[in-house]
Amino acid sequence: MSSSPPADARDEAGIRALSIARYRRRAAAYDSTCGPTWPIRERCVAALQLQPGDSVLDVGCGTGLSFELLRAGVGAGGRVVGFDQSPDMLAQARQRVERAGWSNVEVVEEAAQGLALDERFDALFFHYTHDILQSPAAVAALLARAKPGARVAIAGVKAFPWYLAWLNPWVYAKNRAYNGAPGGLRAPWRRIAAHLDGFQSVDTQWGMGYLASGRVRPAPGQPGTPA
Repeated sequence: MSSSPPADARDEAGIRALSIARYRRRAAAYDSTCGPTWPIRERCVAALQLQPGDSVLDVGCGTGLSFELLRAGVGAGGRVVGFDQSPDMLAQARQRVERAGWSNVEVVEEAAQGLALDERFDALFFHYTHDILQSPAAVAALLARAKPGARVAIAGVKAFPWYLAWLNPWVYAKNRAYNGAPGGLRAPWRRIAAHLDGFQSVDTQWGMGYLASGRVRPAPGQPGTPA
């Protein structure tokens, strides 16, 4: 009997390895490229409607650029946990936390598919996490870490509307520069949206981006406890 992992597991491992390699090349200069999308980051954090004392999971946190915004939302009595699979990006995230002296911000090196934390969170924050959203295993693992009714906010890249479809090869190429699974751009949110109540999405960046939000739907038989 073969002990090889299933094909889908091998595929996901390859996607993760490719993404790690791509971010390794970009990590040193990554923060300097994020200025144009900073207002989208701010809007995405605002969509979480964080309250003092909340706990928030920063999905694919990268260099930790969102930590300060998230920490401002949850206050000194709240908690921010950021995770990423890229050691190169996380090295900067850890330095950011250390320099700021944030005692309520934790950084974890792990792929979303293998995330095993004891706690459940009031909010999940996805900022340009395309590969994670395309993986059913990753989405399932993250939803398992959310409280029923947890708030979810997502920002990312998508295909242009039909009338600008001629630009979509450029969007795909841009996405491929960072992600191991750059397809699925027509509805990048579709896997997680199926598990959210009140899901809504609006276009950003003239139609090549989106900002979405909703609340985690309680599992059957599980009472809802909106945060």
